Amino acid sequence: MPGTRSNDEGRRLELDGRAVWICALSLLVGIAAGFAARFLTGLVAFFTNLAYFHRVSWTQVNPWDHAEGWMAVLVPVLGGLIVGLMAKHGSKGIRGHGIPEAMEQVLFNRSKIQPRLMFLKPLSAAVAIGTGGPFGLEGPIIATGGAMGSVLGQWMPSTPDERKTLLGAGAAAGMAATFG
Repeated sequence: MPGTRSNDEGRRLELDGRAVWICALSLLVGIAAGFAARFLTGLVAFFTNLAYFHRVSWTQVNPWDHAEGWMAVLVPVLGGLIVGLMAKHGSKGIRGHGIPEAMEQVLFNRSKIQPRLMFLKPLSAAVAIGTGGPFGLEGPIIATGGAMGSVLGQWMPSTPDERKTLLGAGAAAGMAATFG
């Protein structure tokens, strides 16, 4: 019969329209997370150019080539202060690496991530990394993809399991984008 299949124990499993809809949304979340990863990489380059070369550019540069002299030690301090203010006044959710915080939301908050984290996490990560912070893009991109899925699941009527699926699709897309 169309729309049914059997599992290992011979029971028939129904494939309903809702599951197909969530799969389609997961695909869209994955595509959006891939674009977000590309944007975040460019945002890091933007802040690196701004902080070390005092120019507006999205071109990837090596901060070691700066001409700041000893003043360059102040750039990461300023970046840390900016991110600290973002954490204090924007959202405490930007603290941390990103992956453990996303897992915590799945386990303890019914897969609900604050919508503002979708913007604050990548922005704070770009400022921190672009100003010389010793961080990588992996966690923030995965957290941003997961937040995109969670927010979509909150905007539309969905169950916690459906939000978990969308969150997982976004996080997986972020991971795929990070590691190519």
